[in-house]
Amino acid sequence: EVQLVESGGGLVQAGGSLRLSCAASGFTFGESPIGWFRQAPGKKREGISCTRSREGDENRPFYADSVKGRFTISSDNAKNTVYLEMDNLKPEDSGVYYCTVPCEGWNMRWGQGTQVTVSS
Repeated sequence: EVQLVESGGGLVQAGGSLRLSCAASGFTFGESPIGWFRQAPGKKREGISCTRSREGDENRPFYADSVKGRFTISSDNAKNTVYLEMDNLKPEDSGVYYCTVPCEGWNMRWGQGTQVTVSS
């Protein structure tokens, strides 16, 4: 059974940093791209990063324009964990952050989410 467990969320001031973790199990880590989504209250869920580009290139991770240059996705194959390093956080980055496998498609699996709150 696929399991994704997010951690690392919390409360941070604007301009600060957080690192989210997604511990994965139940599938062969590295065979499928893993992504991060977020959802703020009253807003649509937004796909913000993926370990591969839309073309499947793992050397060119995907980032949404809203986070490009501030967020960095990385993987630790030994720990079956994907990280999302978030720097220069803004209040509009607040929301629940989810990791998924794969990054898109009908068979996506989701974690339970971790709350990120950025105060101004």
